[in-house]
Amino acid sequence: MKSHRRKMTAPIIVTILMILYYAVYFGFLISVLDGVWKYLLGIVPLVLTVLMIAVCIERIREIKKGEEDDLSKY
Repeated sequence: MKSHRRKMTAPIIVTILMILYYAVYFGFLISVLDGVWKYLLGIVPLVLTVLMIAVCIERIREIKKGEEDDLSKY
């Protein structure tokens, strides 16, 4: 069980870092731009955040099932 927790930390940390990156980067762009671009750029980080969380959850499920090395399948 502890080995699974260790293997789950990397995907979780990467997901958190990417979400923070999206928030800071697109937050800066939204503060600089005006008009319709502000709303369009507000949607992009939300979509990317949802996708990153979905991928992280899928990876955690794979690790729990014992598929730590999924690249060996290819």
